[in-house]
Amino acid sequence: MLDAAPPFRAKAGDQDDEHVIKLAVLAVGGQGGGVLADWITDVAERNGYVAQSTSVAGVAQRTGATIYYVEMARDTGRLPVFALSPSQGDVDILIAAELMEAGRAIIRGFVTPERTTLIASSHRIAAVSEKIEPGDGRASSSKVHATAEAASKRFIAFDMEKIAADNGSMISASLLGALAGSEALPFTRESYEQAIGAGGRGVKASLAAFGAAYDRARGTAAPAPKPAGPAIVEAALGAGRVSGPQDLLQGWQALAARIDLMPVAVRDMALRGLRKVVDYQDIAYGGEYLDRLDRAVALDGAHHAHALSIAAAKHLANALCYDDMIRVADLKTRSTRDKRVRKEVGVKDGSILQVTEYFHPRIEEFCGTMPAGLGSYIESRPKLAAFLDRRINHGRRIRTDSFAGFAALWFIGGLRRWRRSLLRHKVETAHIEHWYGLALAYAPRDYALAVEILNCRRLIKGYSDTHVRAQSKFDRVLSALAMLKGRDDAADWIRRLREVALKDEKGDMLDGALKTVATLGPGPATSTL
Repeated sequence: MLDAAPPFRAKAGDQDDEHVIKLAVLAVGGQGGGVLADWITDVAERNGYVAQSTSVAGVAQRTGATIYYVEMARDTGRLPVFALSPSQGDVDILIAAELMEAGRAIIRGFVTPERTTLIASSHRIAAVSEKIEPGDGRASSSKVHATAEAASKRFIAFDMEKIAADNGSMISASLLGALAGSEALPFTRESYEQAIGAGGRGVKASLAAFGAAYDRARGTAAPAPKPAGPAIVEAALGAGRVSGPQDLLQGWQALAARIDLMPVAVRDMALRGLRKVVDYQDIAYGGEYLDRLDRAVALDGAHHAHALSIAAAKHLANALCYDDMIRVADLKTRSTRDKRVRKEVGVKDGSILQVTEYFHPRIEEFCGTMPAGLGSYIESRPKLAAFLDRRINHGRRIRTDSFAGFAALWFIGGLRRWRRSLLRHKVETAHIEHWYGLALAYAPRDYALAVEILNCRRLIKGYSDTHVRAQSKFDRVLSALAMLKGRDDAADWIRRLREVALKDEKGDMLDGALKTVATLGPGPATSTL
């Protein structure tokens, strides 16, 4: 950290007594940005400053933060002229309640290396632009950190959201603590604490969060624990932590023993996949997962760093754990979900939490939960399917805090013991076998292409309409295999098509990319997507 002394501190009587300190806070709804601005204004006035606070509202959640702007100057008896909003290159202190808001502030020119102290919480809230991308649309946090270090005079960043949550407060309290600890303003810690105390509500928790962030900003807090190394992580994932009936434990240990026989590079991903598959269905389903995975391991070798086996371990598990009505109902009735919701909402012990779940099943989901023969019978008769769809295809709100609502979802979730006999499982199994068999068939002659075909499973995700659109993209990407037959760079083209599909919600870019592939002739490709 650079020297904490700000350039605008001055002795009484100096002409800099009239210097205006300019501070901006960027926060989204629910983070207490207005409260933080009020606290800062209160602190300034308690110390003989004249202060003004304004706000420029943002748009919806994470499409634009509200900017709270505070200007202050020593009270010299003359009324200063304050601006209503920040200007580029003219901000002394900028506080961002989330890391990407700090990045936005830098892009907008509010942060300058010769002047601005930048204080930001390092936690992330995904922006709308990041959420709508079908693939991993998250922006790089490390790039924002590096840019912030270069763009600001001083950069202070740590997880202030976690500090607030740990102390039962809002992030506004820990942001104020970071500001006080930075000493970017010429005020004492006691002044900040008095401003918090004047609020009258949640004072104890806010002061605790303030103090923890204050110590962290000054570098006096205890260091955060180091992340566990690979050996520790593997041990934590091992079979020793699994509990349950003895017969099931024996089955699990037998499956875990099979993983121990696999190459070391594959074991971690295989164990993670096995845990997911067994939790999704049962021990026998885990055995089916390992049977399929063994086929990839048999074709693989250390000279390829076991890329095929690792990709198979990951994507097979995800494919076998497809989202259906049974899975959704099961997840919504688990005790762990109730605990998580209570923690996120902040429900106190002894309080009643009312939860309303929204369902909008289509005839496809309805038939998918039927025995394969009956479901196929209905789907093969359009008039019957349309008749049933008109009675099924509408939104339903189910109160899972009530006995009737919870029991209905618990019953649907309990159907998983018969899942293998249902139509949806029959369809998904056929699709998995085709995709997986296709990838392994390419492995002996084009190892890289086989890996890319396995990775294309990333395209399939979600439930209902989302799943239909995702599977359509998957099929369109793999349709290029026939056009790429015999090309040495087929794997590169499949990878490019997949990346385009992941970034293209509507599929227009993918259509254009497929047209490009259709123009390619035999031999290595010379163009790029």
